[in-house]
Amino acid sequence: MAHAIRIHANGGPEVFSWEAITVGAPGPGEALLHQRAVGLNYIDVYHRTGLYPLASFPAIIGMEGAGVVAAVGPGVTDVAVGDRVAYAGVPGAYAEERLIPADRLVKLPDDVSFETAASVMLQGMTARYLLRETYRVSASTVLLFHAAAGGVGLIACQWAKALGATMIGTVGSPGKMELAKAAGCTHVINYRTEDFVTRVRELTGGQGCGVVYDSIGKDTFPASLDCLKPKGLWVSFGNASGPVPPFDIGLLSAKGSLFATRPSVMAYTATRADLLANANELFGMIASGAIRPNISRTYPLRDVAEAHRDLESRSTTGSIVLTV
Repeated sequence: MAHAIRIHANGGPEVFSWEAITVGAPGPGEALLHQRAVGLNYIDVYHRTGLYPLASFPAIIGMEGAGVVAAVGPGVTDVAVGDRVAYAGVPGAYAEERLIPADRLVKLPDDVSFETAASVMLQGMTARYLLRETYRVSASTVLLFHAAAGGVGLIACQWAKALGATMIGTVGSPGKMELAKAAGCTHVINYRTEDFVTRVRELTGGQGCGVVYDSIGKDTFPASLDCLKPKGLWVSFGNASGPVPPFDIGLLSAKGSLFATRPSVMAYTATRADLLANANELFGMIASGAIRPNISRTYPLRDVAEAHRDLESRSTTGSIVLTV
């Protein structure tokens, strides 16, 4: 009998319940996965609290994991029994075993552990599409990245450095400043002691940035727009401080004919070809040493409530992995 963390209503970390579940045989196009590690991401908090509504209850949340294929259903050709695989963007990860569409699984290189895969699939592919597709970052790019010492942020620091870009990062403590700087962030701002808009203007000679990556939400809006140069792009990809309030689209015109987008990893990996291109470039960056995954903490899956409390307190850096 397998176990999973389920929730029966939205709420705080106390809604998590460790329960026995029955996982059936895989149907057409499905694989049965024995999980070894699960990644913890802020989107899990949004699902738990109801900011991102769930389809029904009880529910098993969690968006990424890694493990071994235990069985496959009819018509599956992408993976085989015994394959080491990982995935991101498919709800239901907080479980020892799960069924999953086989075409959402990516085979792991031999030198990538389950824990590493679970720590980078969602965050690493997010960093990849943000810097390589949403805005094509190059050596001439000056960018601002909020939460530069977080899971996505530390990967973005390393990726931006590899691309030769000038990255300005914001963090909330001296310790996080050191982490972001060590990961390759060109300039780091402690938003608790400095006004980041003023500092960005100083660092860019009054020009502003070509792109701002904002996973904070309410607390950094609309100030993030004031960090952009004319025709710059504001990329809102998270709501750590709460959702961005509704705003008049005319604000984008008033602040310099700005562009705005709200992307998701699901859209950027919607086809199998897109998924493989994204994951394989990420694995290539890891293999080259350009990106070194940072797992700051691990927790047993059944202790996920504690992990959520630590994540929401903003006391964590890098990636958090739940072991199965």
